[in-house]
Amino acid sequence: MERPHSGSSVKRTNWVLAGVTVSFFGMVVVLLTNTWGRPNLRTDIPLVDPSFLDTTASRKSYSDLVRDKEDVSDFDCYLCHERGVKPQIKFDANHHVIVPEEHANIVLGHGSHDRNNHCFNCHNENNRETFYIRDGRELRFSESSTLCGSCHGPTYNDWEAGAHGRTNGYWDRSKGPAHRLDCVNCHNPHSPRIPSRKPAPGPNSLHPSPPKSAPTH
Repeated sequence: MERPHSGSSVKRTNWVLAGVTVSFFGMVVVLLTNTWGRPNLRTDIPLVDPSFLDTTASRKSYSDLVRDKEDVSDFDCYLCHERGVKPQIKFDANHHVIVPEEHANIVLGHGSHDRNNHCFNCHNENNRETFYIRDGRELRFSESSTLCGSCHGPTYNDWEAGAHGRTNGYWDRSKGPAHRLDCVNCHNPHSPRIPSRKPAPGPNSLHPSPPKSAPTH
């Protein structure tokens, strides 16, 4: 036989239910009146400058020109020079190479203190259509990266491994080919230093902090 509820238990239950009801309606009022305010709206994230995503090389190599069937007459030295005649290089009072007027578009600036500003450090004086490196090999214009590697060994190793320069295409060769840019696609061989450029923006936070208020004086 169940024991009848005492008056105090019923009264306590009624108070609890009344408190829950009041709390519920209080929360409804708070939500409807927006008492706690609204969360900060996420600010618009500006689009990244397309130049940071552009995979087009800044310069065209000899191989690129040949592949695209463009004019390569600038590389045909014997259109102007005579075969079998060694060119004479002239120097100024500071022993800097005097660039001939016919090559006025060339600005020499290879290496610190102008230590590598001598044409025949790279070009073959006996055959203007090839390069010449220290081990005695002659290289074609399409092999310019190998020429660079003859002096810049560590950088060349990084380039071969894909850690230096740019490789377009697929890392996974089973999905498609990869194309590694040559050194001259980024560096001007006569003045290889690349001008500094603005870095790409960092990642945007998914939960941006509210803007800081201006300091008061």
